[in-house]
Amino acid sequence: MLNLRHLSRYGTQVPPAFQAHIDTATLKQMQDYTVAHGRLDRIETVISTGITLIFLFGGLLNWLNNVIASTGWTPVISGVVFFLILIYANTLINIPFSLYNTFSLEKRFGFANETAGLWVLDFLKSLLINSLLAVPLLYGLLWLIMTLPDMWWLAGWVFVLLFSIFLLYISPYVIEPLFNTFSPIENEALEERIKKIMSRIGLKINRVFTMDASKRTSHTNAYFTGIGHVKRIVLFDTLLSNHADDEIITILAHEAGHWKKKHVLKMLAFSQVAALIGFYAAYRLTAGDFLAELFRLDIPSMHAKLLLVTFIGALILFPLKPLMAYISRRHEIEADNFALQLTHMPVPLANGLIKLGKDNLANLNPHPWYVAVYYSHPPLAQRVERILTMKDNRLHEFGAVEV
Repeated sequence: MLNLRHLSRYGTQVPPAFQAHIDTATLKQMQDYTVAHGRLDRIETVISTGITLIFLFGGLLNWLNNVIASTGWTPVISGVVFFLILIYANTLINIPFSLYNTFSLEKRFGFANETAGLWVLDFLKSLLINSLLAVPLLYGLLWLIMTLPDMWWLAGWVFVLLFSIFLLYISPYVIEPLFNTFSPIENEALEERIKKIMSRIGLKINRVFTMDASKRTSHTNAYFTGIGHVKRIVLFDTLLSNHADDEIITILAHEAGHWKKKHVLKMLAFSQVAALIGFYAAYRLTAGDFLAELFRLDIPSMHAKLLLVTFIGALILFPLKPLMAYISRRHEIEADNFALQLTHMPVPLANGLIKLGKDNLANLNPHPWYVAVYYSHPPLAQRVERILTMKDNRLHEFGAVEV
């Protein structure tokens, strides 16, 4: 609400860096898109929160727990079935929001290219993949809990960490190709420039691929995959069609900055420390029947107590969102600095970001408090203005990149 009220008051003001690039009609479309998404997110949050509270405090959790207990299944099988039911229920609840977002909201603003048949196919693929991944993950974790009652928190943390690393490895080669076609880019000169500039900082790029994102959306993006020094770069076909080569180079240099500055590694280390603390807290909280009594469960099953721990944990971690958002914004600024240091092309970087904002109908006038809590990136207008200021005053400070 705060962000939408701020937008209604200041949304008609075009930031200086964007005045030569967008007109009043485009700015109005940006404002309308932000308002539409904000309203949808608010409705979805209210409904999902209400359903969660009814499930936890309205007797549904206790009922489901009792039904599963009556089957006589082992604790591990009972837990797997319990969580699968919740996963499928959550999936069903999200279907109306996904359909509205894709075929009404996104289509209204010219983004959605997805057909109903493709949406159904994506849905079924996602459901199958999530099931195939969830079953071994849940079974392994619950088996460790039953087998190592005093040390499962440590063993479970290691198991989930290894499972996550496994997914990072297989996703680009097994999962992502199930949804999109990845082809080597036809612009060989651009690919050679990308490989050359990445090699200067020690990144080995095997291939640069284009992804057929346009069959679903007109949004633009690019990303790196891979672990260590060997990377695979993926460019949306929408990005290639809308951006000049220099703009793409600087956008990828920004992404390379995250790797060079070890941002992903730092956030991974932080998240794993937090996960280890969370596993130990779950071990302590589920050791007795305190949670079962607090939430009036007839049967203190481990899977029900684990669900309650995740609910409590989400409430406890929410106050950390501003800190995590601040760290992420600092990382984005460092990555921008690195891109300038590596390429010395501030204008293409600024123009690339302006096009990304325009093509994706970004909010150019977010409320500062909303930014502080939720934004993982600095507000786009401030970010572009900062880059252009460096062009005029401070670019000489960056010098040559350290390899």
